Amino acid sequence: MPHPTRRALIGAAAALPLAAQAQTVWPDRPLRYIVPFAPAGITDMMARLLAQQLTDRLGRPVVVENRPGGAAMIGADAASKAPPDGYTLLAITLTHAVNASLVPNPPYDLLRAFSAISVLGAVPLVAVVRRESPYTTLADLVAATRTRPMSVGTPGTGSPPHLALELIRQAARAGGNLTHVPYRGGGPVVTDLVAGTLDFAVPNLPECLPQIQGGLLRALAVTGPARHRSLPDVPTAAEAGLPALTITNWTAVLTSAGAPAPAMARLAAETQASMRDPALVRRAEEAGFDVLGWDPARSEAFLREEVQRWAKLVAEAGIRGEP
Repeated sequence: MPHPTRRALIGAAAALPLAAQAQTVWPDRPLRYIVPFAPAGITDMMARLLAQQLTDRLGRPVVVENRPGGAAMIGADAASKAPPDGYTLLAITLTHAVNASLVPNPPYDLLRAFSAISVLGAVPLVAVVRRESPYTTLADLVAATRTRPMSVGTPGTGSPPHLALELIRQAARAGGNLTHVPYRGGGPVVTDLVAGTLDFAVPNLPECLPQIQGGLLRALAVTGPARHRSLPDVPTAAEAGLPALTITNWTAVLTSAGAPAPAMARLAAETQASMRDPALVRRAEEAGFDVLGWDPARSEAFLREEVQRWAKLVAEAGIRGEP
Protein backbone atom coordinates (compact mmCIF):
# COMPACT_ATOMS: atom_id res chain seq x y z
CA MET A 1 0.00 0.00 0.00
CA PRO A 2 1.48 3.41 -0.92
CA HIS A 3 2.27 5.84 1.88
CA PRO A 4 0.16 9.04 2.01
CA THR A 5 1.83 12.12 0.68
CA ARG A 6 2.93 14.95 2.94
CA ARG A 7 0.30 17.21 1.34
CA ALA A 8 -2.46 14.70 2.12
CA LEU A 9 -1.36 14.45 5.74
CA ILE A 10 -1.37 18.24 6.14
CA GLY A 11 -4.84 18.46 4.57
CA ALA A 12 -6.23 15.80 6.88
CA ALA A 13 -4.80 17.53 9.93
CA ALA A 14 -6.28 20.88 8.89
CA ALA A 15 -9.71 19.33 8.52
CA LEU A 16 -9.76 17.92 12.05
CA PRO A 17 -10.89 21.12 13.86
CA LEU A 18 -13.75 21.57 11.37
CA ALA A 19 -14.85 18.00 11.82
CA ALA A 20 -14.69 18.32 15.59
CA GLN A 21 -16.68 21.55 15.43
CA ALA A 22 -19.35 19.91 13.27
CA GLN A 23 -19.73 17.14 15.83
CA THR A 24 -20.07 19.54 18.80
CA VAL A 25 -23.57 19.41 20.25
CA TRP A 26 -24.94 22.53 21.92
CA PRO A 27 -24.45 23.12 24.82
CA ASP A 28 -20.87 22.08 25.48
CA ARG A 29 -20.30 24.32 28.54
CA PRO A 30 -22.29 25.87 31.43
CA LEU A 31 -24.97 28.51 30.88
CA ARG A 32 -25.58 31.58 33.01
CA TYR A 33 -29.07 32.80 33.84
CA ILE A 34 -29.08 36.49 34.78
CA VAL A 35 -31.84 37.56 37.17
CA PRO A 36 -31.97 41.39 37.44
CA PHE A 37 -33.51 41.19 40.92
CA ALA A 38 -32.34 40.25 44.40
CA PRO A 39 -32.54 36.63 45.55
CA ALA A 40 -35.71 35.21 47.14
CA GLY A 41 -38.23 37.23 45.12
CA ILE A 42 -40.81 35.56 42.90
CA THR A 43 -38.81 36.16 39.68
CA ASP A 44 -35.71 34.67 41.26
CA MET A 45 -37.70 31.68 42.52
CA MET A 46 -39.10 30.88 39.08
CA ALA A 47 -35.67 31.28 37.48
CA ARG A 48 -34.13 28.85 39.97
CA LEU A 49 -36.87 26.29 39.40
CA LEU A 50 -36.27 26.48 35.66
CA ALA A 51 -32.46 26.53 36.02
CA GLN A 52 -32.53 23.26 37.94
CA GLN A 53 -34.74 21.64 35.31
CA LEU A 54 -32.55 22.89 32.46
CA THR A 55 -29.42 21.69 34.23
CA ASP A 56 -30.87 18.19 34.36
CA ARG A 57 -32.21 18.25 30.81
CA LEU A 58 -29.24 19.89 29.07
CA GLY A 59 -26.58 18.02 31.02
CA ARG A 60 -24.74 21.29 31.72
CA PRO A 61 -24.94 23.58 34.75
CA VAL A 62 -27.31 26.53 34.41
CA VAL A 63 -26.02 29.03 36.98
CA VAL A 64 -28.32 31.76 38.30
CA GLU A 65 -26.56 35.12 38.62
CA ASN A 66 -28.44 37.86 40.50
CA ARG A 67 -27.67 41.34 39.15
CA PRO A 68 -30.22 43.67 40.83
CA GLY A 69 -30.42 47.43 40.61
CA GLY A 70 -31.14 50.24 38.19
CA ALA A 71 -34.86 49.48 37.90
CA ALA A 72 -33.93 45.93 36.83
CA MET A 73 -31.84 47.29 33.96
CA ILE A 74 -28.33 46.54 35.24
CA GLY A 75 -28.74 42.82 34.78
CA ALA A 76 -30.59 43.22 31.49
CA ASP A 77 -27.84 45.47 30.15
CA ALA A 78 -25.20 42.90 31.12
CA ALA A 79 -27.15 40.21 29.25
CA SER A 80 -27.51 42.46 26.20
CA LYS A 81 -23.71 42.63 25.93
CA ALA A 82 -23.22 38.85 26.04
CA PRO A 83 -22.23 36.98 22.86
CA PRO A 84 -25.27 35.80 20.86
CA ASP A 85 -24.50 32.12 21.41
CA GLY A 86 -27.41 31.00 23.60
CA TYR A 87 -25.23 30.55 26.69
CA THR A 88 -26.65 33.62 28.48
CA LEU A 89 -30.29 33.65 29.59
CA LEU A 90 -32.14 36.64 31.02
CA ALA A 91 -35.14 36.69 33.35
CA ILE A 92 -37.49 39.58 32.65
CA THR A 93 -40.83 40.76 34.00
CA LEU A 94 -43.49 43.30 33.16
CA THR A 95 -41.06 45.89 34.56
CA HIS A 96 -38.78 45.45 31.54
CA ALA A 97 -41.64 45.94 29.09
CA VAL A 98 -42.48 49.19 30.88
CA ASN A 99 -38.85 50.33 30.98
CA ALA A 100 -38.79 50.25 27.18
CA SER A 101 -40.84 53.48 27.17
CA LEU A 102 -40.35 54.74 30.72
CA VAL A 103 -36.56 55.03 30.88
CA PRO A 104 -34.92 57.85 28.87
CA ASN A 105 -32.07 56.65 26.65
CA PRO A 106 -32.08 52.99 27.78
CA PRO A 107 -28.74 51.19 27.37
CA TYR A 108 -30.32 48.46 25.24
CA ASP A 109 -33.36 47.93 23.00
CA LEU A 110 -35.43 45.15 24.58
CA LEU A 111 -37.13 44.02 21.38
CA ARG A 112 -33.98 44.17 19.25
CA ALA A 113 -31.37 42.88 21.69
CA PHE A 114 -33.19 39.73 22.75
CA SER A 115 -35.24 36.81 21.49
CA ALA A 116 -37.98 35.32 23.62
CA ILE A 117 -37.66 31.69 24.66
CA SER A 118 -40.79 31.47 26.81
CA VAL A 119 -43.22 33.40 28.97
CA LEU A 120 -43.01 31.16 32.01
CA GLY A 121 -45.80 32.28 34.32
CA ALA A 122 -47.77 35.16 35.76
CA VAL A 123 -49.17 36.32 39.09
CA PRO A 124 -52.13 38.66 39.52
CA LEU A 125 -52.15 41.75 41.65
CA VAL A 126 -54.75 42.33 44.37
CA ALA A 127 -56.55 45.54 45.29
CA VAL A 128 -56.42 45.55 49.08
CA VAL A 129 -57.40 47.78 52.01
CA ARG A 130 -56.77 47.28 55.71
CA ARG A 131 -59.42 45.40 57.67
CA GLU A 132 -60.73 48.58 59.37
CA SER A 133 -61.35 50.28 56.01
CA PRO A 134 -64.93 51.34 55.24
CA TYR A 135 -64.57 50.04 51.67
CA THR A 136 -65.90 46.53 51.22
CA THR A 137 -66.02 46.37 47.42
CA LEU A 138 -63.89 47.68 44.57
CA ALA A 139 -66.81 49.82 43.45
CA ASP A 140 -66.90 51.47 46.91
CA LEU A 141 -63.20 52.26 46.70
CA VAL A 142 -63.36 53.59 43.14
CA ALA A 143 -66.28 55.85 44.02
CA ALA A 144 -64.38 57.22 47.01
CA THR A 145 -61.31 58.05 44.91
CA ARG A 146 -63.41 60.64 43.09
CA THR A 147 -64.31 62.55 46.26
CA ARG A 148 -61.41 62.35 48.70
CA PRO A 149 -57.61 62.30 48.61
CA MET A 150 -55.89 58.95 49.16
CA SER A 151 -52.31 57.72 49.51
CA VAL A 152 -51.39 54.64 47.52
CA GLY A 153 -48.12 52.74 48.03
CA THR A 154 -46.17 50.92 45.34
CA PRO A 155 -42.69 49.34 45.08
CA GLY A 156 -41.59 52.17 42.81
CA THR A 157 -42.20 54.15 39.64
CA GLY A 158 -43.17 51.96 36.71
CA SER A 159 -43.67 48.86 38.87
CA PRO A 160 -46.75 46.71 38.17
CA PRO A 161 -48.53 48.04 41.29
CA HIS A 162 -47.82 51.59 40.08
CA LEU A 163 -49.33 50.74 36.70
CA ALA A 164 -52.39 49.35 38.52
CA LEU A 165 -52.69 52.63 40.43
CA GLU A 166 -52.63 54.59 37.18
CA LEU A 167 -55.23 52.28 35.62
CA ILE A 168 -57.51 52.98 38.59
CA ARG A 169 -56.82 56.73 38.36
CA GLN A 170 -57.77 56.69 34.66
CA ALA A 171 -60.86 54.52 35.01
CA ALA A 172 -62.15 56.36 38.08
CA ARG A 173 -61.16 59.79 36.75
CA ALA A 174 -59.68 60.38 40.18
CA GLY A 175 -57.10 62.88 38.96
CA GLY A 176 -54.96 64.35 41.72
CA ASN A 177 -56.92 62.66 44.50
CA LEU A 178 -54.56 59.68 44.35
CA THR A 179 -51.05 60.33 45.65
CA HIS A 180 -48.41 57.86 44.57
CA VAL A 181 -46.09 56.88 47.44
CA PRO A 182 -43.11 54.90 46.07
CA TYR A 183 -41.23 52.46 48.32
CA ARG A 184 -38.12 50.33 47.82
CA GLY A 185 -40.05 47.09 47.70
CA GLY A 186 -43.43 45.45 48.06
CA GLY A 187 -42.95 44.31 51.65
CA PRO A 188 -42.82 47.79 53.19
CA VAL A 189 -45.94 48.79 51.24
CA VAL A 190 -47.93 45.95 52.81
CA THR A 191 -46.51 46.74 56.25
CA ASP A 192 -47.55 50.41 56.05
CA LEU A 193 -50.97 49.52 54.64
CA VAL A 194 -51.63 47.22 57.61
CA ALA A 195 -50.43 50.00 59.95
CA GLY A 196 -52.85 52.50 58.40
CA THR A 197 -50.27 54.79 56.80
CA LEU A 198 -51.74 54.15 53.34
CA ASP A 199 -55.33 54.09 52.11
CA PHE A 200 -54.97 51.20 49.70
CA ALA A 201 -52.53 49.34 47.48
CA VAL A 202 -52.51 46.88 44.59
CA PRO A 203 -49.55 44.62 45.40
CA ASN A 204 -48.48 41.37 43.78
CA LEU A 205 -50.55 38.52 45.21
CA PRO A 206 -47.65 36.68 46.94
CA GLU A 207 -46.67 39.87 48.80
CA CYS A 208 -50.02 40.26 50.56
CA LEU A 209 -51.60 36.80 50.61
CA PRO A 210 -50.54 35.98 54.20
CA GLN A 211 -52.04 39.26 55.46
CA ILE A 212 -55.27 38.60 53.54
CA GLN A 213 -55.54 35.07 54.87
CA GLY A 214 -54.69 36.32 58.36
CA GLY A 215 -57.47 38.91 58.28
CA LEU A 216 -55.20 41.96 58.41
CA LEU A 217 -56.09 43.06 54.88
CA ARG A 218 -59.34 42.88 52.90
CA ALA A 219 -59.05 41.83 49.27
CA LEU A 220 -61.43 43.69 46.98
CA ALA A 221 -60.44 42.22 43.60
CA VAL A 222 -57.73 40.28 41.82
CA THR A 223 -56.44 41.77 38.58
CA GLY A 224 -55.99 38.58 36.55
CA PRO A 225 -58.33 37.25 33.85
CA ALA A 226 -59.85 34.70 36.27
CA ARG A 227 -60.33 34.23 40.00
CA HIS A 228 -57.28 32.90 41.78
CA ARG A 229 -57.28 29.48 43.43
CA SER A 230 -55.83 31.01 46.63
CA LEU A 231 -58.71 33.52 46.89
CA PRO A 232 -61.69 31.82 45.24
CA ASP A 233 -64.24 34.14 46.87
CA VAL A 234 -62.51 37.33 45.68
CA PRO A 235 -63.87 38.61 42.33
CA THR A 236 -61.77 39.65 39.39
CA ALA A 237 -61.56 43.36 38.68
CA ALA A 238 -63.77 42.78 35.63
CA GLU A 239 -66.38 41.01 37.78
CA ALA A 240 -66.15 43.88 40.25
CA GLY A 241 -67.00 46.40 37.53
CA LEU A 242 -63.52 47.66 36.56
CA PRO A 243 -62.33 45.63 33.54
CA ALA A 244 -59.65 48.25 32.84
CA LEU A 245 -57.82 46.96 35.92
CA THR A 246 -56.66 43.78 34.18
CA ILE A 247 -52.94 43.30 34.70
CA THR A 248 -50.63 40.44 35.59
CA ASN A 249 -47.00 40.52 36.64
CA TRP A 250 -45.44 37.93 34.36
CA THR A 251 -41.92 36.56 34.02
CA ALA A 252 -40.20 35.33 30.87
CA VAL A 253 -36.82 33.99 29.82
CA LEU A 254 -34.91 35.48 26.89
CA THR A 255 -31.55 35.04 25.21
CA SER A 256 -29.52 37.22 22.88
CA ALA A 257 -31.01 37.98 19.48
CA GLY A 258 -29.11 36.12 16.79
CA ALA A 259 -28.46 33.03 18.89
CA PRO A 260 -27.86 29.96 16.66
CA ALA A 261 -31.04 28.21 15.56
CA PRO A 262 -30.03 24.85 17.11
CA ALA A 263 -29.48 26.54 20.47
CA MET A 264 -32.82 28.37 20.31
CA ALA A 265 -34.65 25.20 19.33
CA ARG A 266 -33.10 23.21 22.17
CA LEU A 267 -33.70 25.96 24.72
CA ALA A 268 -37.34 26.31 23.67
CA ALA A 269 -38.02 22.58 23.71
CA GLU A 270 -36.36 21.96 27.06
CA THR A 271 -37.94 25.04 28.65
CA GLN A 272 -41.44 24.00 27.59
CA ALA A 273 -40.80 20.48 28.85
CA SER A 274 -39.50 21.91 32.14
CA MET A 275 -42.63 24.00 32.63
CA ARG A 276 -44.73 20.82 32.45
CA ASP A 277 -42.75 19.08 35.19
CA PRO A 278 -45.18 18.28 38.05
CA ALA A 279 -42.74 19.29 40.81
CA LEU A 280 -41.98 22.63 39.17
CA VAL A 281 -45.67 23.32 38.55
CA ARG A 282 -46.56 22.50 42.16
CA ARG A 283 -43.88 24.75 43.64
CA ALA A 284 -44.63 27.61 41.24
CA GLU A 285 -48.35 27.43 41.96
CA GLU A 286 -47.68 27.40 45.70
CA ALA A 287 -45.89 30.72 45.19
CA GLY A 288 -48.95 32.16 43.43
CA PHE A 289 -47.95 31.66 39.79
CA ASP A 290 -50.19 30.54 36.99
CA VAL A 291 -47.73 28.42 34.99
CA LEU A 292 -47.73 29.20 31.25
CA GLY A 293 -44.61 27.92 29.43
CA TRP A 294 -45.47 29.44 26.04
CA ASP A 295 -43.50 28.77 22.86
CA PRO A 296 -41.14 31.42 21.39
CA ALA A 297 -43.58 32.74 18.76
CA ARG A 298 -46.40 33.31 21.22
CA SER A 299 -43.98 34.72 23.80
CA GLU A 300 -42.42 37.14 21.31
CA ALA A 301 -45.83 38.41 20.19
CA PHE A 302 -46.95 38.86 23.80
CA LEU A 303 -43.80 40.78 24.69
CA ARG A 304 -44.32 43.20 21.80
CA GLU A 305 -47.97 43.70 22.79
CA GLU A 306 -46.99 44.44 26.39
CA VAL A 307 -44.37 47.00 25.35
CA GLN A 308 -46.99 48.79 23.24
CA ARG A 309 -49.75 48.61 25.86
CA TRP A 310 -47.70 50.09 28.66
CA ALA A 311 -46.02 52.70 26.46
CA LYS A 312 -49.52 54.06 25.88
CA LEU A 313 -50.26 54.23 29.62
CA VAL A 314 -46.87 55.76 30.41
CA ALA A 315 -47.57 58.53 27.89
CA GLU A 316 -51.18 59.11 28.93
CA ALA A 317 -50.43 59.14 32.66
CA GLY A 318 -47.29 61.24 32.24
CA ILE A 319 -45.16 58.75 34.19
CA ARG A 320 -41.51 59.77 34.28
CA GLY A 321 -38.63 57.40 34.92
CA GLU A 322 -35.23 58.21 36.35
CA PRO A 323 -32.75 59.60 33.75
